[in-house]
Amino acid sequence: MKQFACVFLVVASAVLCLALGACREAGEGTAGGQGQGEQKTLTIGVSIPSADHGWTAGVGYWAKRAMAAYPQVNWVYMLADNAEDQIQDVRDMMAQQKLDGLVVLAHESVPLTPVAREVRDKGIYIVNVDRGFAEPGIANVFIEGDNESFGRKSAEFVVEKMGGRGKLLIIRGIPCTVDTYRFNAAMEVFKKHPEIEILGEPQFAYYQREKGHKVMQDLLNKYDHIDAVWAQDDDIALGAEQAIREAGRTDIQWMLGGAGMKDIVKRVMDGDPMFPADITYPPSMIAVGIHMCVSNLRDGKLEAVRQFMPRHIKLDVDLITPDNAAEHYYPDSVY
Repeated sequence: MKQFACVFLVVASAVLCLALGACREAGEGTAGGQGQGEQKTLTIGVSIPSADHGWTAGVGYWAKRAMAAYPQVNWVYMLADNAEDQIQDVRDMMAQQKLDGLVVLAHESVPLTPVAREVRDKGIYIVNVDRGFAEPGIANVFIEGDNESFGRKSAEFVVEKMGGRGKLLIIRGIPCTVDTYRFNAAMEVFKKHPEIEILGEPQFAYYQREKGHKVMQDLLNKYDHIDAVWAQDDDIALGAEQAIREAGRTDIQWMLGGAGMKDIVKRVMDGDPMFPADITYPPSMIAVGIHMCVSNLRDGKLEAVRQFMPRHIKLDVDLITPDNAAEHYYPDSVY
C-alpha cells in the first residue's frame, strides 16, 4: 500500500505546485486571497465512514495523516456508521461551522447526493473521494480508483483461472458507484463466456467480513456446487472463506477479493491456493483529496485553478499475482 500511497502523494504534490504557481503568477497575496499580511483560517470538513472494515480503517488512518500536515487549517472530522448518520453529520457541519470546503467519502452514493447538493448550493468547495454521488457535476473535484478497470481485470483473471467454464458465485459490495462500475465492467467480460454460469442474483455484503460470512452461509445452503467466488473485496472474501471452512465445503477451491489488504497479499505471495491473486485499491486516496482541497482553497483563486485543474481524477489499479506480490506487501501497513 505504501507504494501506491507514494503515487497518490506525488499526484497531490504536483497539483499543489501547479496551484500555488498559478496563483503566484496571478499576483495573489496571502491565504484566502486577501491583502498582503492578512491570513484567513480555512475551515474544512472531512466526512468518511467509520472503520467498519479494513479498507475504511485505512481511509481513517490516511485522513488523519493528511490533516496533520496542515495544522493551520480548522479541521472538522466526523465518522459515520451509516448513510443516515453521515447525512446528519454533514448538515451539522454546515449549521455549526462556516465551512470553506468539504472532503467526503460517501457511505452510499444515492442517499448522500441530496445533501451534497445542499453543500454545493451554499458555495462550499467539495472534493468527493472514491464513492461518487448519483448526480454528476456536484463535486468540484472527484477522485477515484478506476473501478471499471478493477472489474474488468478481476473478471479477466477469473475467466482465465476457470478455463472459461464453471459455476461462479459473485458477492457484491455496497450500493454505490464503486460497486456499480466494478460489477458492470465484470459482467461485460463474463457475458462473452456463456459457459461460465453466474449463480443467482449477486447479493451485497457491504464490504464487511461479518456480512460476507452471513451472505456466504446462505449461498452455501442454496448451491451444492460452486467452482469459484468473486467477492471484489478482501474483507468480504475472508468472511466467505470462514463460512466455506465451517461448512466443510471442498468444491470451492479459490476466490478473488480485492483492495490489496496486506494479509491477502501475503497469502498471494506465499502461493496460497485459496487466494491466487488480488487487486489494488489503496485507501490513501483520501489523503490526495485532502491535499487537493487545501491547496485549491488556500489562495482564494478557485476560478484561476479551474482553468487547469481536472475535475475528475481516475487512478489505475493493478492485478497482484505471486510474481509481483512482494512489491505490494508491507507488513507494517495499517491495511
